Amino acid sequence: MSVSDKTHVLIMGAAGRDFHDFNVYWKNRDDVEVVCFTATQIPNIEGRVYPPELSGPRYPDGIQIHPEDDLERLIKEHNVDVVTLAYSDLPHEFVMHQGARVNAAGADFCLLSPEHTMIPSNKPVIAVCAVRTGCGKSQTSRRVSQILKDLGKKVAVIRHPMPYGDLTKQICQRFATLEDMDKHECTIEEREEYEPHIRAGSIVFAGIDYEEILRQAEKEADVILWDGGNNDTPFYKPNLHITVADPHRPGHELRYYPGETNLRMADVIVVNKVGTADPKNVQTVLANIKTANPNATVVQANSPVSVADSDGVKGKRVLVIEDGPTLTHGEMPYGAGHVAARQFGAAEIVDPRPFAQGSIKATFEKYRHVTNVLPAMGYSDTQVAELEATIDATPCDLVLVATPIDLGRILKINKPATRVLYELDELDKSLLPDAIAKAVKGA
Repeated sequence: MSVSDKTHVLIMGAAGRDFHDFNVYWKNRDDVEVVCFTATQIPNIEGRVYPPELSGPRYPDGIQIHPEDDLERLIKEHNVDVVTLAYSDLPHEFVMHQGARVNAAGADFCLLSPEHTMIPSNKPVIAVCAVRTGCGKSQTSRRVSQILKDLGKKVAVIRHPMPYGDLTKQICQRFATLEDMDKHECTIEEREEYEPHIRAGSIVFAGIDYEEILRQAEKEADVILWDGGNNDTPFYKPNLHITVADPHRPGHELRYYPGETNLRMADVIVVNKVGTADPKNVQTVLANIKTANPNATVVQANSPVSVADSDGVKGKRVLVIEDGPTLTHGEMPYGAGHVAARQFGAAEIVDPRPFAQGSIKATFEKYRHVTNVLPAMGYSDTQVAELEATIDATPCDLVLVATPIDLGRILKINKPATRVLYELDELDKSLLPDAIAKAVKGA
Protein backbone atom coordinates (compact mmCIF):
# COMPACT_ATOMS: atom_id res chain seq x y z
CA MET A 1 0.00 0.00 0.00
CA SER A 2 1.24 3.51 -0.80
CA VAL A 3 2.02 6.05 1.90
CA SER A 4 -1.21 7.88 0.96
CA ASP A 5 -4.39 6.92 2.82
CA LYS A 6 -5.98 6.30 -0.58
CA THR A 7 -5.46 3.28 -2.81
CA HIS A 8 -3.73 4.43 -5.99
CA VAL A 9 -5.38 2.83 -9.04
CA LEU A 10 -4.21 2.72 -12.66
CA ILE A 11 -6.77 1.69 -15.30
CA MET A 12 -5.52 -0.09 -18.42
CA GLY A 13 -7.88 0.52 -21.32
CA ALA A 14 -8.59 1.37 -24.94
CA ALA A 15 -11.04 4.31 -24.73
CA GLY A 16 -14.13 2.28 -23.87
CA ARG A 17 -14.59 -0.11 -20.97
CA ASP A 18 -11.92 1.78 -19.00
CA PHE A 19 -13.95 5.00 -18.98
CA HIS A 20 -17.15 3.14 -18.09
CA ASP A 21 -15.53 1.29 -15.18
CA PHE A 22 -14.14 4.57 -13.89
CA ASN A 23 -17.55 6.26 -14.08
CA VAL A 24 -19.57 3.55 -12.34
CA TYR A 25 -17.08 1.91 -9.97
CA TRP A 26 -14.04 4.06 -9.18
CA LYS A 27 -15.07 7.70 -9.66
CA ASN A 28 -16.88 8.42 -6.40
CA ARG A 29 -14.92 6.21 -4.02
CA ASP A 30 -13.31 8.29 -1.27
CA ASP A 31 -10.80 5.52 -0.55
CA VAL A 32 -9.45 5.49 -4.12
CA GLU A 33 -7.41 7.84 -6.29
CA VAL A 34 -7.26 6.94 -9.98
CA VAL A 35 -3.84 8.25 -10.96
CA CYS A 36 -4.04 7.67 -14.74
CA PHE A 37 -5.29 5.58 -17.63
CA THR A 38 -3.17 3.72 -20.13
CA ALA A 39 -4.26 3.18 -23.74
CA THR A 40 -3.55 0.68 -26.50
CA GLN A 41 -5.21 -1.17 -29.43
CA ILE A 42 -6.67 1.97 -31.08
CA PRO A 43 -4.49 4.61 -32.83
CA ASN A 44 -4.03 8.10 -31.36
CA ILE A 45 -5.99 7.71 -28.11
CA GLU A 46 -3.05 8.10 -25.73
CA GLY A 47 -1.65 11.53 -24.86
CA ARG A 48 -5.11 12.88 -24.11
CA VAL A 49 -6.83 13.80 -20.85
CA TYR A 50 -10.05 12.30 -19.52
CA PRO A 51 -11.63 15.73 -19.03
CA PRO A 52 -12.88 17.32 -15.79
CA GLU A 53 -16.41 17.44 -17.25
CA LEU A 54 -16.36 13.63 -17.00
CA SER A 55 -13.89 12.93 -14.20
CA GLY A 56 -15.85 15.05 -11.71
CA PRO A 57 -14.92 17.37 -8.83
CA ARG A 58 -12.56 14.86 -7.19
CA TYR A 59 -10.38 15.15 -10.32
CA PRO A 60 -10.55 18.86 -11.20
CA ASP A 61 -7.66 18.64 -13.69
CA GLY A 62 -8.96 15.52 -15.38
CA ILE A 63 -6.96 12.29 -15.65
CA GLN A 64 -4.00 11.74 -17.96
CA ILE A 65 -4.04 8.95 -20.58
CA HIS A 66 -0.62 7.40 -21.27
CA PRO A 67 0.67 4.72 -23.66
CA GLU A 68 0.42 1.22 -22.23
CA ASP A 69 4.11 0.73 -23.03
CA ASP A 70 4.86 3.06 -20.08
CA LEU A 71 3.05 0.79 -17.59
CA GLU A 72 6.01 -0.11 -15.34
CA ARG A 73 7.25 3.47 -15.18
CA LEU A 74 3.79 4.77 -14.30
CA ILE A 75 3.38 2.20 -11.51
CA LYS A 76 6.64 3.40 -9.92
CA GLU A 77 6.08 7.13 -10.43
CA HIS A 78 2.54 7.12 -9.03
CA ASN A 79 3.07 4.55 -6.27
CA VAL A 80 0.29 2.49 -7.82
CA ASP A 81 -1.32 -0.11 -5.55
CA VAL A 82 -3.82 -1.67 -7.97
CA VAL A 83 -3.86 -1.97 -11.75
CA THR A 84 -7.19 -2.96 -13.28
CA LEU A 85 -7.38 -4.18 -16.87
CA ALA A 86 -10.44 -2.81 -18.67
CA TYR A 87 -10.39 -3.61 -22.38
CA SER A 88 -11.32 -6.59 -24.50
CA ASP A 89 -10.55 -9.19 -27.19
CA LEU A 90 -7.39 -10.40 -25.46
CA PRO A 91 -5.91 -13.92 -25.39
CA HIS A 92 -5.96 -15.30 -21.86
CA GLU A 93 -2.18 -15.72 -22.00
CA PHE A 94 -1.75 -12.03 -22.89
CA VAL A 95 -3.92 -11.01 -19.93
CA MET A 96 -1.68 -12.94 -17.57
CA HIS A 97 1.44 -11.47 -19.18
CA GLN A 98 0.01 -8.07 -18.28
CA GLY A 99 -0.65 -9.35 -14.78
CA ALA A 100 2.96 -10.49 -14.53
CA ARG A 101 4.20 -7.06 -15.64
CA VAL A 102 2.02 -5.40 -13.00
CA ASN A 103 2.98 -7.78 -10.19
CA ALA A 104 6.69 -7.52 -11.03
CA ALA A 105 6.42 -3.73 -10.85
CA GLY A 106 4.94 -4.01 -7.34
CA ALA A 107 1.17 -3.60 -7.81
CA ASP A 108 -1.84 -5.88 -7.54
CA PHE A 109 -3.64 -6.92 -10.73
CA CYS A 110 -7.43 -6.76 -10.90
CA LEU A 111 -10.25 -7.78 -13.28
CA LEU A 112 -13.63 -6.36 -12.24
CA SER A 113 -16.66 -8.64 -12.38
CA PRO A 114 -19.47 -7.51 -14.73
CA GLU A 115 -21.73 -7.52 -11.65
CA HIS A 116 -19.84 -4.46 -10.40
CA THR A 117 -20.21 -2.48 -13.63
CA MET A 118 -23.60 -3.42 -15.16
CA ILE A 119 -26.18 -0.66 -14.65
CA PRO A 120 -29.80 -1.77 -14.05
CA SER A 121 -32.52 -0.34 -16.29
CA ASN A 122 -36.21 0.33 -15.69
CA LYS A 123 -36.87 -1.16 -19.15
CA PRO A 124 -36.10 -4.69 -20.38
CA VAL A 125 -32.55 -5.01 -21.69
CA ILE A 126 -31.39 -7.45 -24.36
CA ALA A 127 -27.60 -7.63 -24.66
CA VAL A 128 -25.83 -8.90 -27.78
CA CYS A 129 -22.20 -9.78 -27.10
CA ALA A 130 -19.62 -12.18 -28.57
CA VAL A 131 -16.69 -14.41 -27.80
CA ARG A 132 -14.49 -12.53 -30.35
CA THR A 133 -14.59 -9.50 -32.59
CA GLY A 134 -16.09 -10.37 -35.99
CA CYS A 135 -18.37 -13.22 -34.90
CA GLY A 136 -21.48 -11.49 -36.24
CA LYS A 137 -22.84 -9.26 -33.49
CA SER A 138 -24.00 -6.64 -35.99
CA GLN A 139 -26.29 -8.90 -37.99
CA THR A 140 -27.47 -10.58 -34.78
CA SER A 141 -28.36 -7.19 -33.29
CA ARG A 142 -30.25 -6.26 -36.45
CA ARG A 143 -32.18 -9.53 -36.29
CA VAL A 144 -33.02 -8.97 -32.61
CA SER A 145 -34.14 -5.43 -33.38
CA GLN A 146 -36.47 -6.67 -36.12
CA ILE A 147 -37.96 -9.33 -33.85
CA LEU A 148 -38.67 -6.67 -31.23
CA LYS A 149 -40.32 -4.44 -33.82
CA ASP A 150 -42.43 -7.39 -34.97
CA LEU A 151 -43.58 -7.67 -31.34
CA GLY A 152 -44.65 -4.02 -31.50
CA LYS A 153 -41.82 -2.74 -29.30
CA LYS A 154 -40.03 0.56 -29.74
CA VAL A 155 -36.30 -0.12 -29.59
CA ALA A 156 -33.41 2.08 -28.52
CA VAL A 157 -30.04 0.68 -29.53
CA ILE A 158 -27.19 1.58 -27.20
CA ARG A 159 -23.84 0.93 -28.76
CA HIS A 160 -20.58 0.13 -26.99
CA PRO A 161 -18.35 3.25 -26.76
CA MET A 162 -15.90 4.35 -29.41
CA PRO A 163 -14.87 7.80 -28.08
CA TYR A 164 -11.96 8.66 -30.33
CA GLY A 165 -12.65 12.39 -30.75
CA ASP A 166 -13.30 15.29 -28.37
CA LEU A 167 -14.46 13.54 -25.21
CA THR A 168 -16.37 16.57 -23.94
CA LYS A 169 -18.60 16.39 -27.05
CA GLN A 170 -19.26 12.67 -26.66
CA ILE A 171 -20.79 12.45 -23.19
CA CYS A 172 -24.21 11.40 -24.54
CA GLN A 173 -24.83 11.10 -28.29
CA ARG A 174 -28.10 10.39 -30.11
CA PHE A 175 -28.23 9.28 -33.75
CA ALA A 176 -31.57 9.26 -35.55
CA THR A 177 -30.41 10.17 -39.08
CA LEU A 178 -27.35 9.61 -41.23
CA GLU A 179 -26.68 13.34 -40.97
CA ASP A 180 -26.32 12.95 -37.20
CA MET A 181 -23.19 10.89 -37.86
CA ASP A 182 -21.76 13.74 -39.92
CA LYS A 183 -22.63 16.21 -37.16
CA HIS A 184 -20.81 14.12 -34.56
CA GLU A 185 -17.82 13.59 -36.90
CA CYS A 186 -18.01 9.81 -36.58
CA THR A 187 -15.12 7.59 -37.58
CA ILE A 188 -15.58 4.79 -40.10
CA GLU A 189 -15.74 2.27 -37.25
CA GLU A 190 -18.53 4.22 -35.55
CA ARG A 191 -20.46 4.59 -38.81
CA GLU A 192 -20.18 0.85 -39.43
CA GLU A 193 -22.02 0.16 -36.20
CA TYR A 194 -24.58 2.99 -36.22
CA GLU A 195 -25.65 3.24 -39.86
CA PRO A 196 -27.39 -0.15 -40.29
CA HIS A 197 -29.55 0.50 -37.22
CA ILE A 198 -30.39 4.02 -38.38
CA ARG A 199 -31.33 2.78 -41.85
CA ALA A 200 -33.62 0.22 -40.18
CA GLY A 201 -35.42 3.00 -38.32
CA SER A 202 -33.88 2.57 -34.87
CA ILE A 203 -32.50 5.38 -32.72
CA VAL A 204 -28.90 4.78 -31.63
CA PHE A 205 -27.29 6.14 -28.47
CA ALA A 206 -23.59 6.08 -27.64
CA GLY A 207 -20.92 8.13 -25.90
CA ILE A 208 -19.08 7.95 -22.59
CA ASP A 209 -21.50 8.46 -19.67
CA TYR A 210 -23.53 5.27 -19.94
CA GLU A 211 -25.73 6.09 -16.93
CA GLU A 212 -26.87 9.30 -18.64
CA ILE A 213 -27.14 7.52 -22.00
CA LEU A 214 -29.39 4.83 -20.51
CA ARG A 215 -31.71 7.35 -18.85
CA GLN A 216 -32.10 9.25 -22.12
CA ALA A 217 -32.77 6.04 -24.06
CA GLU A 218 -35.34 4.84 -21.55
CA LYS A 219 -37.45 7.93 -22.32
CA GLU A 220 -37.80 6.86 -25.96
CA ALA A 221 -38.05 3.08 -25.89
CA ASP A 222 -39.93 0.05 -24.62
CA VAL A 223 -36.80 -2.11 -24.82
CA ILE A 224 -33.08 -1.35 -24.64
CA LEU A 225 -30.86 -3.27 -27.06
CA TRP A 226 -27.22 -3.33 -25.94
CA ASP A 227 -25.05 -3.76 -29.05
CA GLY A 228 -21.69 -4.75 -27.65
CA GLY A 229 -18.23 -4.05 -29.02
CA ASN A 230 -15.32 -6.46 -29.45
CA ASN A 231 -16.08 -9.31 -27.04
CA ASP A 232 -16.80 -7.03 -24.08
CA THR A 233 -19.38 -7.82 -21.40
CA PRO A 234 -22.60 -5.76 -21.18
CA PHE A 235 -22.64 -2.34 -19.55
CA TYR A 236 -26.30 -2.92 -18.55
CA LYS A 237 -27.83 -5.78 -16.58
CA PRO A 238 -29.65 -7.82 -19.24
CA ASN A 239 -32.98 -9.60 -19.09
CA LEU A 240 -31.64 -11.68 -21.98
CA HIS A 241 -27.93 -12.13 -22.68
CA ILE A 242 -27.13 -13.30 -26.22
CA THR A 243 -23.54 -14.29 -27.08
CA VAL A 244 -22.31 -14.97 -30.63
CA ALA A 245 -19.63 -17.61 -31.33
CA ASP A 246 -17.66 -18.25 -34.53
CA PRO A 247 -16.77 -21.78 -35.71
CA HIS A 248 -14.19 -20.28 -38.09
CA ARG A 249 -12.18 -19.76 -34.89
CA PRO A 250 -13.01 -22.90 -32.90
CA GLY A 251 -11.74 -22.89 -29.33
CA HIS A 252 -11.48 -19.12 -29.15
CA GLU A 253 -14.69 -19.12 -27.10
CA LEU A 254 -12.60 -20.55 -24.22
CA ARG A 255 -9.33 -18.71 -24.86
CA TYR A 256 -10.14 -14.98 -24.96
CA TYR A 257 -10.98 -12.34 -22.36
CA PRO A 258 -13.72 -11.48 -21.66
CA GLY A 259 -15.33 -13.57 -24.40
CA GLU A 260 -15.32 -16.69 -22.25
CA THR A 261 -17.15 -14.69 -19.57
CA ASN A 262 -19.84 -13.86 -22.12
CA LEU A 263 -20.07 -17.53 -23.10
CA ARG A 264 -20.58 -18.59 -19.50
CA MET A 265 -23.07 -15.78 -18.72
CA ALA A 266 -25.21 -16.20 -21.85
CA ASP A 267 -28.86 -17.23 -21.91
CA VAL A 268 -28.69 -17.74 -25.70
CA ILE A 269 -25.59 -18.63 -27.72
CA VAL A 270 -25.69 -18.03 -31.47
CA VAL A 271 -23.21 -20.24 -33.33
CA ASN A 272 -22.90 -18.22 -36.51
CA LYS A 273 -21.51 -19.00 -40.00
CA VAL A 274 -22.14 -22.74 -39.66
CA GLY A 275 -22.68 -23.13 -43.40
CA THR A 276 -19.20 -21.90 -44.33
CA ALA A 277 -17.28 -23.49 -41.44
CA ASP A 278 -15.74 -26.95 -41.32
CA PRO A 279 -18.37 -29.23 -39.68
CA LYS A 280 -15.69 -30.52 -37.28
CA ASN A 281 -15.12 -26.94 -36.09
CA VAL A 282 -18.85 -26.44 -35.56
CA GLN A 283 -18.90 -29.56 -33.40
CA THR A 284 -15.90 -28.29 -31.42
CA VAL A 285 -17.73 -25.05 -30.60
CA LEU A 286 -20.93 -26.92 -29.69
CA ALA A 287 -18.99 -29.26 -27.40
CA ASN A 288 -17.27 -26.35 -25.66
CA ILE A 289 -20.63 -24.65 -25.12
CA LYS A 290 -22.05 -27.85 -23.62
CA THR A 291 -19.14 -27.98 -21.18
CA ALA A 292 -19.03 -24.29 -20.22
CA ASN A 293 -22.74 -23.38 -20.31
CA PRO A 294 -24.98 -26.45 -20.68
CA ASN A 295 -28.17 -24.55 -19.82
CA ALA A 296 -27.90 -22.00 -22.64
CA THR A 297 -30.23 -22.12 -25.63
CA VAL A 298 -28.06 -22.76 -28.70
CA VAL A 299 -29.06 -21.20 -32.02
CA GLN A 300 -27.16 -22.29 -35.12
CA ALA A 301 -27.16 -19.72 -37.91
CA ASN A 302 -25.62 -18.59 -41.18
CA SER A 303 -24.70 -15.13 -42.40
CA PRO A 304 -25.25 -15.55 -46.15
CA VAL A 305 -23.64 -12.91 -48.35
CA SER A 306 -25.24 -11.10 -51.26
CA VAL A 307 -24.28 -8.38 -53.74
CA ALA A 308 -26.52 -6.26 -55.92
CA ASP A 309 -25.07 -7.71 -59.14
CA SER A 310 -23.49 -11.08 -58.49
CA ASP A 311 -22.89 -11.65 -62.21
CA GLY A 312 -20.81 -8.47 -62.20
CA VAL A 313 -18.25 -10.11 -59.90
CA LYS A 314 -17.61 -13.15 -62.09
CA GLY A 315 -14.28 -13.08 -63.88
CA LYS A 316 -13.22 -9.75 -62.38
CA ARG A 317 -10.06 -8.73 -60.54
CA VAL A 318 -11.50 -7.47 -57.26
CA LEU A 319 -10.22 -5.45 -54.33
CA VAL A 320 -11.96 -6.65 -51.17
CA ILE A 321 -12.50 -4.16 -48.31
CA GLU A 322 -13.41 -5.72 -44.98
CA ASP A 323 -14.44 -4.47 -41.52
CA GLY A 324 -11.26 -3.17 -39.85
CA PRO A 325 -11.45 -4.54 -36.27
CA THR A 326 -12.50 -7.99 -37.52
CA LEU A 327 -9.19 -8.25 -39.38
CA THR A 328 -6.90 -6.46 -36.93
CA HIS A 329 -7.34 -7.39 -33.26
CA GLY A 330 -10.10 -9.83 -34.30
CA GLU A 331 -7.30 -11.82 -36.01
CA MET A 332 -9.47 -12.96 -38.94
CA PRO A 333 -7.53 -13.19 -42.25
CA TYR A 334 -10.73 -12.52 -44.23
CA GLY A 335 -14.39 -11.61 -43.87
CA ALA A 336 -17.66 -11.49 -45.80
CA GLY A 337 -16.12 -9.73 -48.80
CA HIS A 338 -13.59 -12.49 -49.39
CA VAL A 339 -16.37 -15.09 -49.08
CA ALA A 340 -18.47 -13.17 -51.63
CA ALA A 341 -15.57 -12.84 -54.08
CA ARG A 342 -15.02 -16.60 -54.05
CA GLN A 343 -18.71 -17.45 -54.05
CA PHE A 344 -19.54 -15.26 -57.04
CA GLY A 345 -16.55 -16.27 -59.17
CA ALA A 346 -14.01 -13.46 -59.02
CA ALA A 347 -11.01 -14.25 -61.22
CA GLU A 348 -8.55 -12.73 -58.73
CA ILE A 349 -8.59 -11.13 -55.30
CA VAL A 350 -5.98 -8.38 -55.64
CA ASP A 351 -3.40 -8.02 -52.89
CA PRO A 352 -3.53 -4.36 -51.73
CA ARG A 353 -0.35 -4.45 -49.65
CA PRO A 354 2.05 -3.18 -52.36
CA PHE A 355 -0.20 -0.13 -52.82
CA ALA A 356 -0.90 0.67 -49.15
CA GLN A 357 -0.37 4.29 -48.09
CA GLY A 358 0.78 5.77 -44.77
CA SER A 359 -0.92 4.26 -41.72
CA ILE A 360 -2.63 1.63 -43.89
CA LYS A 361 0.82 0.28 -44.75
CA ALA A 362 1.66 0.33 -41.03
CA THR A 363 -1.52 -1.65 -40.31
CA PHE A 364 -0.41 -4.41 -42.68
CA GLU A 365 3.04 -4.43 -41.07
CA LYS A 366 1.51 -4.82 -37.60
CA TYR A 367 -1.10 -7.43 -38.52
CA ARG A 368 0.87 -9.86 -40.68
CA HIS A 369 -2.00 -12.36 -40.99
CA VAL A 370 -3.90 -9.85 -43.19
CA THR A 371 -2.80 -10.37 -46.79
CA ASN A 372 -5.13 -10.02 -49.78
CA VAL A 373 -7.93 -7.98 -48.20
CA LEU A 374 -7.98 -4.32 -47.17
CA PRO A 375 -9.09 -3.40 -43.63
CA ALA A 376 -11.36 -0.33 -43.59
CA MET A 377 -9.29 1.71 -41.15
CA GLY A 378 -10.57 5.23 -40.56
CA TYR A 379 -9.90 6.58 -37.08
CA SER A 380 -8.97 10.06 -38.33
CA ASP A 381 -9.34 12.28 -41.38
CA THR A 382 -5.74 11.52 -42.29
CA GLN A 383 -6.29 7.78 -42.11
CA VAL A 384 -9.50 8.04 -44.16
CA ALA A 385 -7.51 9.89 -46.83
CA GLU A 386 -4.82 7.19 -46.75
CA LEU A 387 -7.47 4.49 -47.12
CA GLU A 388 -8.90 6.32 -50.13
CA ALA A 389 -5.42 6.70 -51.65
CA THR A 390 -4.76 2.99 -51.15
CA ILE A 391 -7.98 2.08 -52.96
CA ASP A 392 -7.14 4.51 -55.78
CA ALA A 393 -3.67 3.01 -56.22
CA THR A 394 -4.74 -0.64 -56.25
CA PRO A 395 -5.24 -1.97 -59.80
CA CYS A 396 -8.53 -3.86 -60.06
CA ASP A 397 -11.75 -4.09 -62.07
CA LEU A 398 -14.13 -3.89 -59.11
CA VAL A 399 -14.10 -2.92 -55.43
CA LEU A 400 -16.13 -5.21 -53.15
CA VAL A 401 -17.07 -3.22 -50.04
CA ALA A 402 -17.96 -5.60 -47.21
CA THR A 403 -18.12 -3.05 -44.42
CA PRO A 404 -21.52 -2.55 -42.73
CA ILE A 405 -21.71 0.97 -44.17
CA ASP A 406 -21.74 2.50 -47.62
CA LEU A 407 -18.13 3.72 -47.89
CA GLY A 408 -19.20 5.76 -50.90
CA ARG A 409 -20.72 8.29 -48.48
CA ILE A 410 -17.27 8.90 -47.01
CA LEU A 411 -14.74 8.09 -49.74
CA LYS A 412 -14.44 8.93 -53.41
CA ILE A 413 -13.73 5.54 -55.00
CA ASN A 414 -12.19 5.97 -58.45
CA LYS A 415 -13.36 2.63 -59.88
CA PRO A 416 -16.57 0.56 -59.98
CA ALA A 417 -17.69 -0.58 -56.53
CA THR A 418 -20.46 -2.69 -55.08
CA ARG A 419 -21.48 -3.55 -51.54
CA VAL A 420 -21.54 -6.96 -49.90
CA LEU A 421 -24.50 -7.44 -47.55
CA TYR A 422 -25.08 -10.12 -44.93
CA GLU A 423 -27.88 -10.88 -42.48
CA LEU A 424 -28.43 -13.51 -39.79
CA ASP A 425 -30.31 -16.58 -40.96
CA GLU A 426 -31.07 -19.05 -38.14
CA LEU A 427 -31.57 -22.73 -38.93
CA ASP A 428 -34.45 -22.83 -36.41
CA LYS A 429 -36.23 -19.49 -36.68
CA SER A 430 -38.39 -20.03 -33.58
CA LEU A 431 -35.65 -20.05 -30.93
CA LEU A 432 -34.62 -16.38 -30.92
CA PRO A 433 -38.18 -14.96 -31.14
CA ASP A 434 -39.34 -17.23 -28.31
CA ALA A 435 -36.47 -16.21 -26.03
CA ILE A 436 -36.93 -12.52 -26.82
CA ALA A 437 -40.70 -12.61 -26.31
CA LYS A 438 -40.25 -14.14 -22.85
CA ALA A 439 -37.62 -11.55 -21.91
CA VAL A 440 -39.77 -8.54 -22.81
CA LYS A 441 -43.16 -9.90 -21.77
CA GLY A 442 -45.19 -7.11 -20.17
CA ALA A 443 -42.91 -4.32 -21.45
